[in-house]
Amino acid sequence: MKPKIGIFGAGWVGLVTGACFAELGHEVVVRDVVPERIEALQAGRVPLHEPGLEELLERNRERLSFTLDVEDVVDAPVLFVCVGTPPTYSGDADLSAVWSVVDQLPALEERALLVMKSTVPVGTGEKVRAALDARGLAHVGYVSNPEFLAEGNAVRDFMQPDRVVVGAFTEADAKTIVALYDPLETTVVDADVASAEMIKLAANAFLMTRISFINEIANVCEATGADVVKVAEGVGLDHRLGPHFLRAGIGWGGSCFPKDGVALKQLASNSGYHFQLLSAVIEVNELQKRRVVGKLEKHLGKLRGKTVALLGLAFKPNTDDLREAPSLVLASRLLAEGAEVRVWDPVADARRLLQGVTFCDSVLDAVAGAEAAVIVTEWDELRELATDEVRQAMQRPLIVDGRNLLDPEQARAAGFTYEGIGRAASPLAALPETEEPERQTTP
Repeated sequence: MKPKIGIFGAGWVGLVTGACFAELGHEVVVRDVVPERIEALQAGRVPLHEPGLEELLERNRERLSFTLDVEDVVDAPVLFVCVGTPPTYSGDADLSAVWSVVDQLPALEERALLVMKSTVPVGTGEKVRAALDARGLAHVGYVSNPEFLAEGNAVRDFMQPDRVVVGAFTEADAKTIVALYDPLETTVVDADVASAEMIKLAANAFLMTRISFINEIANVCEATGADVVKVAEGVGLDHRLGPHFLRAGIGWGGSCFPKDGVALKQLASNSGYHFQLLSAVIEVNELQKRRVVGKLEKHLGKLRGKTVALLGLAFKPNTDDLREAPSLVLASRLLAEGAEVRVWDPVADARRLLQGVTFCDSVLDAVAGAEAAVIVTEWDELRELATDEVRQAMQRPLIVDGRNLLDPEQARAAGFTYEGIGRAASPLAALPETEEPERQTTP
């Protein structure tokens, strides 16, 4: 019989983990401290956008339950911790939610396993182990089992993982967790706890490095006339490198890369090591978000009074996640320059985060009368942006393609001035149109 699974945290990781284990035949109970979230889940409403998740939850409704009460969870022999670990002002990971879970564990009589899915600094497992022992819970095992889920593809990533990393203090505990993943065909990395914690941070840091690297190459391409899309294609065909995360753009965002990068950098600093490469990677990403403003100024001159449409708010397609989204930085910078900003996204709602912008229900509404349209998120709906209807709706047909989503030649043939990332700009379009001087009239 498959063991019952308890999950602390009904956020993105917790819901995907719970739904997928239910799909594998486990009874799963998910606990959260936010009443509105639990009420929504109990009523069959999913409080976030993740393709395939709603169907998975509905299909396994009989095996899933949602609660606010910790007592409903702790009778499960396997307890996954899937709570948030956001950055503090110092850059360290905020582990207050993790410690709340540990502190709220009752005096369990039966043996159980506490499994850490949340991304935590290296050394957290040792501290939790010591805290459990101090509370007389030496019979509660501890396992590090970091998640490697990409938003927008999380269900697939769980059911078809590249690898499953398990770090435990005892071999028996490791085998118990490995057995949960037996139905999945994958490679299991059997590690010590500290190494398992580091694998997650190192993997994200390396992906961030690839993105910042190709963005730096894109900036050099713009200065030299090369096309970063072709450059990335040629580089990615090298079997030693591969094509993944070599798409130039306006930088990363989301729930993982920004906080995990800062957390690893801070972890290194706290350990007496200056992680110079990672510092540069983070700096490049922050600067990249702001380069779009310079591109707009190149074509429009001063942005005060200009209307700019930002197309896409979520940090990536197929999610409604706005955490550290480049769109928020762009909108704020444009507003600071005095521009009128219109925004559109098919699922993300930034009304609580952005003040002073106009929210539009359609792409056409957003670009109507605009002097520039900026592709911020590579939603499929934007692949056909360069149409006659859009061109005629805009006051000036300028597209700044922050994700290199469009074909430059097709966009230009359709009558648009096109500016991508790391691609040659439209010829003769680098200077803003000059306004006629005010005519003098003879009295």
